[in-house]
Amino acid sequence: MVYLAHIPEQLESARLRLRVPRHNDGALINGAVNESLEELRPWMPWAREGQTIAESETFARESAMRFRTREELNYLIFRKDDEHYLGNIGLHTIAWDVPRFEIGYWLRTSMAGHGYMTEAVTTLSALTFGVLGAKRVEIRCDAHNMRSAKVAERVGFQLEVRMRWQSRDPAGDLRDTLVYVLFSDTQTDEIKKAASRLSAL
Repeated sequence: MVYLAHIPEQLESARLRLRVPRHNDGALINGAVNESLEELRPWMPWAREGQTIAESETFARESAMRFRTREELNYLIFRKDDEHYLGNIGLHTIAWDVPRFEIGYWLRTSMAGHGYMTEAVTTLSALTFGVLGAKRVEIRCDAHNMRSAKVAERVGFQLEVRMRWQSRDPAGDLRDTLVYVLFSDTQTDEIKKAASRLSAL
């Protein structure tokens, strides 16, 4: 089962605009990735080495294609007042028959500490519950990635389990994985409000 109804290609919150990647976004993405490489490297397998603009462009084009086929729903994050590109957020490991989603995200280094990712995760969570009918939404992160875990907690996700030695980190070492979760009957008032705003667009 695949969700073929309309899914917005652009989402807005108080300060942010999220939109689907498209052709010629490679240079935009590349600058942020390479700026943030030291912070991304411990957590993201794709951040072991610096990326070329061509590699970032491939990501943008493949993301656009996977959005159309509903395999993944990736969005670029922009600050509305100046269109500054802040990072990426998306829905992965989708099970449309539940429906269940996993939210993944990263923020460029220079933009950390302003609450942007908390706002973006709230907005995307609102999409899952308010538009896509989600029953379960997860955020997974390395147990040592406290910044990612704190975002999940600020949005209202609850720690469901710590999976010991669940996978290996980009350096090849065993890692514990934290699984945070929200259900359709435990979503926060803030997410419900954001969902109402999305449905009014």
